[in-house]
Amino acid sequence: MQTGQREARTIRVLPEPEGLPDPLPEPDVADLRLETVLGALSDPLRLRIVRKLLLEAEEFDHPCGWFELGRPKSTLTHHFKALREAGITRQRQYGLERRSHVRVADLNARFPGLLDLVAAWTPEEP
Repeated sequence: MQTGQREARTIRVLPEPEGLPDPLPEPDVADLRLETVLGALSDPLRLRIVRKLLLEAEEFDHPCGWFELGRPKSTLTHHFKALREAGITRQRQYGLERRSHVRVADLNARFPGLLDLVAAWTPEEP
């Protein structure tokens, strides 16, 4: 691959199953702000979370343990909340567990191409 070219990555969008719990509070599509979304994505860990959800989703939504991030739960809770409040992810409460997925359709409607850039991003090794 030549310098400046990125490998195309396929974003996985899995169908929403029936009977899901209601989502936690989040901004409406019309209220999504580019500066807020970019601010949330400016953190490398949050960018890694979104990228993993986009490219490696095995189910409709995932608990924070699926990401295998090796960080304290309190730290992860903060990052997942920031992504939800920015409108990037949708979270639902399943008993004691919160599960997340990317709001692909909403973000593509507001900011076409943004998620393709996230998917094409290559994280540095930790």
